[in-house]
Amino acid sequence: MFGTQDLTQFIIAGILLNIAPGPDSLLIMTRSATQGWRAGSAAALGIGAGTLVHIMAAALGLSALLATSATAFTIVKLAGAAYLLYVGVSLLLSKAKANSSKETAPVLPALSHGKIFAQGFLTNVLNPKVAIFFLAFVPQFIAADASNKPLALIVLGCIFNFNGMLWCHLLAVSTAFARQRVRISQAVTLWLNRFIGVMFISFGIKLALANRH
Repeated sequence: MFGTQDLTQFIIAGILLNIAPGPDSLLIMTRSATQGWRAGSAAALGIGAGTLVHIMAAALGLSALLATSATAFTIVKLAGAAYLLYVGVSLLLSKAKANSSKETAPVLPALSHGKIFAQGFLTNVLNPKVAIFFLAFVPQFIAADASNKPLALIVLGCIFNFNGMLWCHLLAVSTAFARQRVRISQAVTLWLNRFIGVMFISFGIKLALANRH
């Protein structure tokens, strides 16, 4: 149907890929732990919107430009790395401020759901590795004799994104539930958030040093 093949295998592989930890998952867990599951879901929806951009770009052939043009790839890569570094450094600075004032409120500053959505969107859409993933992974499940390969890619991409959204919202709800059930001291929370900030910085550095292949 729609020129796809091995759909069950595609769904299983896609779920496993979505479960793999990365900046998207970390953002969802961070927002859910500090502002509740709705904030985590807002981040998840932003990530899903970013994924839709990559899907449409791949269908239109724009992702091929990132895969073949060193300049285009570098521009998007550095923009994404800079944003991840910005998020990481902001976390570290906010933690230091909360620690000095000895506040007991959540260390991570609260954001509106709209801003959290935008944070998730930018985290995903500025990662050129996601665009190249859709060029490298999804075409394997498009039949060679498909009459409309771009349509088949969009269908598979939407299935991948739908399954990813199920996982992301499950992650948001489970993280918020665990945070409500487990009481963590302020000292542990501070160190945990420092670790999260460092992780975002490491993701940014990794992306900045990444190659197209």
